[in-house]
Amino acid sequence: MWRYLGKRIFQMLITLLLFQAATYFLLDAQPGDIADLLTSNPKIPPSQRQVLRHELGLDKPFTTRLVAYIENFYRGDLGVSFNQYPRPVMDIILERLPRTLVLFLTANILAFWTGFVSGKILAWHRGGFIEYSSTIVGVTLYTVFTPWFALMMIWLFSVYLGWLPPGKFLDPVKWISAPAGITANKVFIGMIWAATAVLIITFIGFIISNYLPPKTRPAVRLGSFLVPAVLVLFNWWTSAAGPYAWDILRHLILPVLTVTLIAYGGTMLLTRTSMLETLREDYILTARAKGLPEKVIRDKHAARNALLPVWTSLVFALGASMSGGIITESIFSWPGIGLTLLNSALIGDIPLAMGALTMVGIITLISHLVVDVGYAFLDPRIRY
Repeated sequence: MWRYLGKRIFQMLITLLLFQAATYFLLDAQPGDIADLLTSNPKIPPSQRQVLRHELGLDKPFTTRLVAYIENFYRGDLGVSFNQYPRPVMDIILERLPRTLVLFLTANILAFWTGFVSGKILAWHRGGFIEYSSTIVGVTLYTVFTPWFALMMIWLFSVYLGWLPPGKFLDPVKWISAPAGITANKVFIGMIWAATAVLIITFIGFIISNYLPPKTRPAVRLGSFLVPAVLVLFNWWTSAAGPYAWDILRHLILPVLTVTLIAYGGTMLLTRTSMLETLREDYILTARAKGLPEKVIRDKHAARNALLPVWTSLVFALGASMSGGIITESIFSWPGIGLTLLNSALIGDIPLAMGALTMVGIITLISHLVVDVGYAFLDPRIRY
C-alpha cells in the first residue's frame, strides 16, 4: 500500500505541475491585463500603465513569470492579489475555501445519504408506482438546468414564501451593530468546529453501537447525535454570537437545499441501477436460499457491492464542486472559491485565479486518490 501511495503522490505532483503550466498559459493568453482595468481612467497617461505593469511583474516574459510562480508556489507563497493589492492570495483562499467546502460538503453528503438509502429501497421494491414516480423525479432533478432551478428556488422560498434570504453570505444591516470581536469569519469558523465535534461524537457513538445488543443500537446512535447537537445549539443560543450564527445559517440553507436536490437525483438513480444489477448476481440467490433475512441480504450483501460506483460518484463530485460551484455561488452570491475564481479570471487577476485553480486541481487529485484507496476497504477483492 505504501509503495502504491508513493507512486500515486509522485504522479499527482507531475500532473499538478502540468495543470499549473496549462492554466497559467490560458490565463496569460487573455487579451489585456489588470493594468488596463486599474488605469482605465482616461486622465491617467499610458506611461502610468507601464509603471503599474512593471510593479506587478507583467512586463517580464511569460516563461520567467511561470517559473517564478511555480517556484514560489512550492515554497508556500501564492503571491499577492492584483485587484486586492497587497493582500496575499493565500489569505483570500483561506477565507473563501471554508465557505465553499461547507456548502458543497454538506449538500453532497446529504444527497449521498438520502440518494443511497432511497435508491436501494426502490431497487429492492421495484415495479411499483412509488419506484416509477421516484425515478421520474430523479431524472428530472438530474437533468434540470441548474441556473433555472436555482432561480426557481429563490423565487419560491425567498420571493413567494419569504422564508429564506435570496442569497449572500450574511445580512450587512444586521452585522453593523455586531459587538466588538464578533466577525463573520470568526463566527463561521466556530460553526464549522461545532459541527465537526458533533459529527465526530456521532461517528464514535455509531462505532460503539455495533458492539451493543441490536435493540439498543438505534437509541445509542440517535442519542450520540442529539445530545451534542442540543448542547451546541444551547451554547450558540445563550452566547452573543448566536444571532449572527443563525443569520449565516439562514443564508446557507437555500444554496445547500438547491445543490442537495440536484445531486440527489443522480445518486438515487445510480444506486438504483447498481442495486438492480447486483440483485441479479448468483450470490444474492444463494443468500436467499440459505434463508437469510431480507434486510441482511439487501444491506450487507447487495448494497455494499452497489456502493462502489456510488462511492466513486460522491468523491468525484466533492472534487468537482470546487470549480463546478461557480454557477451556484454566482446565482446565490455566495463568496466562495467558485465566485472568487470567476471574478479574478474576468478582470485578469492572475495570482488569485491561479491560486483558486490550483486549489481546485489539488482537491480533484486528492479525490481521485481517495476513491482508489476507498475501493480497497469497500471491496475485499481489490489489493494494491
